[in-house]
Amino acid sequence: PVASTSEWLKEHVVPTRSGTVSYVKSLFPFLTWIYRYNWVWFVGDLIAGVTVGIVVIPQGMAYAKLASLPPEFGLYSSFVGVAIYWLSATSHVISAGPVAVFSSLLSVILEHALPQLPEYADTPWIIAGCLSVVLGCIVMAIGLFRIGFIVDFIPLPAIAAFMTGSALNIAMGQIPTLMGNNTADGYNTRAATYLVFGNFFKYIKHCDLNAAIGLTALFMLYAVRWGCGYASRRWPQHEKTFFFINTLRSGFVILLYTLISFLVNRNHHDDPKFSILKTIPRGFQHMGVPVVNSRILSAVAAKLPSAIIVLVIEHISIAKSFARLSNYTIDPNQELIAIGLTNIFGPFFGGYPATGSFSRTAIKAKAGVRTPLAGVVTAIIVVIAIYALPPVFYYISNAALAAVIIHAVGDLISSPKSIKMFWKVSPCEFVIFWIGVLVSVFASIDNGIYASVAASAALLLFRIAKAHGRFVGVVKVYNTPSLRPVDANEPDSDTRNVFVPLDRSNGVNPAVQPREPHAGVFIYRLNEGYLYPNAVHFTDHMVREIKVKTRPAVINPYGSLGERPWNDPGPRHKSESDIDPTLPVLRAIILDFSGVSNVDVTSLQNLIDVRKQLDRYADAHIAWHFVGVKSPWARRGLLASGFGSENGVVKSLFTVTNVGVSQEKDDVKPGSRDEEFSVDTQPEDKLGMTSMDTMVLPLLSIDCPYFHIDMDEAVRSVELELGLK
Repeated sequence: PVASTSEWLKEHVVPTRSGTVSYVKSLFPFLTWIYRYNWVWFVGDLIAGVTVGIVVIPQGMAYAKLASLPPEFGLYSSFVGVAIYWLSATSHVISAGPVAVFSSLLSVILEHALPQLPEYADTPWIIAGCLSVVLGCIVMAIGLFRIGFIVDFIPLPAIAAFMTGSALNIAMGQIPTLMGNNTADGYNTRAATYLVFGNFFKYIKHCDLNAAIGLTALFMLYAVRWGCGYASRRWPQHEKTFFFINTLRSGFVILLYTLISFLVNRNHHDDPKFSILKTIPRGFQHMGVPVVNSRILSAVAAKLPSAIIVLVIEHISIAKSFARLSNYTIDPNQELIAIGLTNIFGPFFGGYPATGSFSRTAIKAKAGVRTPLAGVVTAIIVVIAIYALPPVFYYISNAALAAVIIHAVGDLISSPKSIKMFWKVSPCEFVIFWIGVLVSVFASIDNGIYASVAASAALLLFRIAKAHGRFVGVVKVYNTPSLRPVDANEPDSDTRNVFVPLDRSNGVNPAVQPREPHAGVFIYRLNEGYLYPNAVHFTDHMVREIKVKTRPAVINPYGSLGERPWNDPGPRHKSESDIDPTLPVLRAIILDFSGVSNVDVTSLQNLIDVRKQLDRYADAHIAWHFVGVKSPWARRGLLASGFGSENGVVKSLFTVTNVGVSQEKDDVKPGSRDEEFSVDTQPEDKLGMTSMDTMVLPLLSIDCPYFHIDMDEAVRSVELELGLK
């Protein structure tokens, strides 16, 4: 079938009634499972929800401080993330809420925006709320318009680079708080990572009792983690118990050091011995309509691209990873809608931007979560903490929170095994990974994101533009169950032709020599899409090789010397001695389009120009055969450009299939084999019955004799047309 614009619009653009109903239903995925909810699911959700709730309380407050906001805003964001996300989620394991990477980026955004907005110096959460609403609207629009596929343009090395760079940035920024020298005059812990690292040793003499709290807390976190891992392997029958102990280690450590802090500082409220959170207001003290105005938007506009990338990439990559592990699929567009809704409504409760958390999602998955409704259980736990635990939060150590952050972001750093894999798979992407990490360390997180994404885009464009085609030859192969000599005359032997690159660049045994096509016939395989960035690269390579292996049909096709192009190489007056007479004249070209999914106007115009060039070179009309043209739009474009068919009767070959017997021969059983017949081109309705009284139909239209179903058909068609064999 020929591609039709109206058919394409009808299929992809014009909404149908069933499609509209399906789209609306997809916006509320919980409707597909909520009516089947049962007690078994509830028990799993209850355990997972409570577990995540205990973890998210200290993490939320720690991440809020990382974002340069009061700790209670981390609790607000934690509540909204789990309370709203589940309504539109397609993943049951994702735990949405404040995360380390975005919190660190938010701190950078606030540092950039506050000098332009001095009236919000004491209320930076207003800027954070405005940013959350804007990001939520943008991300939700991406999901609603179903353009979430743009996320796939950011490759794994770029994601790993900004995650690793962000983790190093966050960890280094928290070490001064861990050690207690963050309050030293002149020590800017928000500077570039390398400066924070260098200045740490400059101000190390200012470390105080916080170092004892922070270092021991960090040691305990890793000790519990290592110990539980070892115990799970040593006593696998108690693996579940050790898992919950390991999962709740952050909560245990915070409770322990909060108790120590209470015992030490209960008589030193005004001058505590080490840094503590102090007063945390009870309840939702910052509920209200978020402020969104042009001044705030202009102040944060420059940071919006990096904020969108972090918000989207972190969530989608986590959702896809856990979906693969749990053997189910997610809808990226619907996930973006869910995150968009979460961030739009978050500021009404005092929350700042939230997305999927890797650590809490992993905990939730291992705790046995059954449905997204586990988020409601977590929300209840957070609400209880907001209203009942503020007096306890007063004594939480800032150094212990810093230890929790450092411990959490350590998992975001790419392992040596992963980095080694980047090198083995693609050295170019290995370099891109280190570009992103180094820029994050020596500049900022957002610049690291831009650098890795830009480098990845440049590599993608380079690979498209410099795609290589290959001239291929034929190898006759045999299917055999063992490496033994094969006799082609054996009844069991099964032979076929395969077409491999003449340079054996696809891993073919070097001892195997592919047979070249007939003299003057060339088979060229395009390994990538044939589009405007690489069209000239493909055809220049093809024409250059063809001219090396053939001779021009006419010594001087231009006539007089004055008509000869200035850039035509060779002697002033060409003669027969300047041409190798042993070389053949160009006779036919077969293009393997099986790897081509699309063509465009520029690429087809380039093909037209090359055809004219080679026709002039061969002093004849060269036949162009195409194999494996899959896209109807590519077929339509080739036909519109004059390829694929010829005027008049052409002797060609067609592949037909046996679809049944004629009505007059009911006693003959229908066959299923494919046959090839040599016929003169004629109207398609006349090709349907053969002398075998068997109904056969061509696989491709006989109106296009130069489009072939496979390479064998194309080669045999050329042989028939040129009288070769």
